[in-house]
Amino acid sequence: MRLVFDAAAGPAVNVTVVDLGDRFRMVVSEVEVVEPLPLPRLPVARALWKPRPDLETAAAAWIHAGGAHHTGFSLALTTEHLEDFAVMAGVECLFIDADTELRRFRRELRWARGHR
Repeated sequence: MRLVFDAAAGPAVNVTVVDLGDRFRMVVSEVEVVEPLPLPRLPVARALWKPRPDLETAAAAWIHAGGAHHTGFSLALTTEHLEDFAVMAGVECLFIDADTELRRFRRELRWARGHR
């Protein structure tokens, strides 16, 4: 028996923590969950989302940041919650959101490497 449900529509986050050897990096991606098509024979929990600002930019930023394959997904937590946690834990934190531009994002990654 499996738990099967559809995630509610609305704002959500995907988050991962990456071990960089000398520090940890949390990568947070804002997404908008949309109603999925009916999939009655798919026996798993289902969530379908649109990444911000768009799939191409969000995917490239995730890869540049070293984002992992396994993530945490939440409709309850916000980027502010995760940023507060990162500050308390002393973890580097990067955000992929509606304002993400790849050129600026890659520059921020270079700065993070230089300011350990």
